[in-house]
Amino acid sequence: MANEPLSLKERAGAAASTGTAQLLERAVLLLLFAGLLLGILAVLRPFGTGILFGAILAIAAWPLRKALLRRGLSRGLTATLLLVVALAVVVLPLMALAPGLGERLTQGAGRLQDYFASAPQVPSWLAGLPIVGERLARIWDQAMHAEGGIRTMIEPYSAELRQMLVGAAGALGASVLQIILSLVVATFFWVSGDTLVAALRDILGRLGGETAGAELDVAGSAVRSVAYGVVGTAVIQAVIMAIGLALAGVPGAVLLGFVTLLLALSQIGAPLIIVIWAGAAVWLFGQDQQGWGIFMIFWGLVVTVIDNFIKPLLIGAGVAMPMSLTILGVFGGFVAFGFLGLFIGPTLIAIGYTLLEAWRGAPRRDAGAPVR
Repeated sequence: MANEPLSLKERAGAAASTGTAQLLERAVLLLLFAGLLLGILAVLRPFGTGILFGAILAIAAWPLRKALLRRGLSRGLTATLLLVVALAVVVLPLMALAPGLGERLTQGAGRLQDYFASAPQVPSWLAGLPIVGERLARIWDQAMHAEGGIRTMIEPYSAELRQMLVGAAGALGASVLQIILSLVVATFFWVSGDTLVAALRDILGRLGGETAGAELDVAGSAVRSVAYGVVGTAVIQAVIMAIGLALAGVPGAVLLGFVTLLLALSQIGAPLIIVIWAGAAVWLFGQDQQGWGIFMIFWGLVVTVIDNFIKPLLIGAGVAMPMSLTILGVFGGFVAFGFLGLFIGPTLIAIGYTLLEAWRGAPRRDAGAPVR
């Protein structure tokens, strides 16, 4: 009979068939959604570096944006002012520095090699220093007259160092377009960032509850911590170094300031900043400018130790990330994203590290406790 009720076995088979169909539909839907995400990522991939750097720049300047808005400025005017500041502080110096930077670095390294290849005599001021002068003069002579000369000793390292510096300079020139794109992205965030933050909070809240939504503030704090503590400190050291070199009349002050920036950002190369100002002091003494040479030594010492005082102030309430992770972020970011990766790499690692620390610090749930 048509109206005869289905048996238990038939109903179980129909339910299983319905469940299988729903599972297949969900699998197809997930595959389509994954394909959509892959397509979006493929479209955004050429602009990924600019988007990431723009987001970092926007988050770093967010407190300044809030302060301007509190003073009654509109969002559009605030974004315009921040864009003008970013152009003056970031883009214009880079566009002035990038052309020919690699060639100038190569020439500078060549002149330094030629200087040591000539086995110069120990400077009189160095030999005349009290207590240590005689010993330093003896070390100088031994280094200059070692087997093969000092040029032979430094040759294996100079080529790699020159290649690294020229590579960084070339990456800087190639990043100008990405920097301009990043300013466009940052301006968009400064104009309508509140809407975007609210949407992100809602999405994270739906996915992981109130705790996940609150982690957005933790991630922002991590970005500002790296932007101020690591990048900000390196920029300050580089600018102070360049100013001191220019005041003393040392050639290539801007170029040496750029090298200082790279060394300070790398963390592991920060001790080599001493080589820059010490070499400048030696050159000044060799030019019979003893006053400026002493000034350069004093100025260089300030540049070398100032990060110990500036960095804690700039980090503030942010995260103090281990130096090993910062070093990995700097070099890994450079390999992955080019010159801007020097800033993007440590920032991404800081976000991950901060979120992991926040998760570890959250109270643990009991195994049998319900998840609310």
